[in-house]
Amino acid sequence: MRTSVTNFFTNLDYPITIVNQLLQGKLKAAGQDTLRFAMNTTLGIGGLFDPASDANLPRHDEDFGQTLGKWGVPAGPYVMLPLLGPSHLRDVPSHVFNRFIEPFYWYDYGAERWISLGLSLVDKRARLLPLEPTLARTYDPYGFIRDAYTQRRLFQVYDGDIPEAMLPKDEGADEEFDEEAPAPDEPTQDGPPLDQPPQDRPQPD
Repeated sequence: MRTSVTNFFTNLDYPITIVNQLLQGKLKAAGQDTLRFAMNTTLGIGGLFDPASDANLPRHDEDFGQTLGKWGVPAGPYVMLPLLGPSHLRDVPSHVFNRFIEPFYWYDYGAERWISLGLSLVDKRARLLPLEPTLARTYDPYGFIRDAYTQRRLFQVYDGDIPEAMLPKDEGADEEFDEEAPAPDEPTQDGPPLDQPPQDRPQPD
């Protein structure tokens, strides 16, 4: 039953993915996910099952935050949103934009829309439960989540082909060697030579 619930809400996210793929110019991927959405909605009984995976159709995940990243909008500062979890400032409008594309947003009959929203949050929380032991073993859970989320978003925005300038660098790894700087055991121009006898060296007043 848990798998069917996850499949159902994953299928509802495909319109979001398809629209953002079109905005990014990924026509082939948009066609594949349109076929996935149609197959899972019909043959999969409203998305409860996933026959598209059995048909070897690739699965993609796109949102408006990734689209903005493709258009060159910087990520901005990292923020932790209540209920929604980790995000960047660039991704905050994505939550609003994606919500308007969800099919259940336009289904305004009784309390089904709000029940579906609550169930989707519970489903997302359940999928994150296996990560709790890992967080419990980390020294800084907040920093771990921030770094993991930032690296994952970079991978998603650039489809795994992250520019070298965007990769994290080790401090001191790229420091240039100054050939003109004197070595530690070499005299400077302002001091006397080290091989000069002590009696010939200038004495302080």
